[in-house]
Amino acid sequence: MASAATDTVRVWLVERTYSDDEQNLIILTYATTDGERYFRKERALTSFTDVRDTTAGVDVESDNLGAVDDPDLREQYAAEAQRMAEVHDPDDVI
Repeated sequence: MASAATDTVRVWLVERTYSDDEQNLIILTYATTDGERYFRKERALTSFTDVRDTTAGVDVESDNLGAVDDPDLREQYAAEAQRMAEVHDPDDVI
């Protein structure tokens, strides 16, 4: 859902993957509940003492969202985003 005053959109965590290369990255993918738009966040694994919580939902500027063109991926993202929205508050740590 977009907010007119701030032009932000709430997206929900739909995927967490680890980079295949040597950069030691965690890639977090958040999506809208219709699965049509996504937001990708990369985090470096710097150390075990570096604590950064991953929340169920985040609000991002609509300009930072990409389009999900693949129909199967859109369906997958929509299902997972809806599930997350139903069982979690946006600030829940996942």
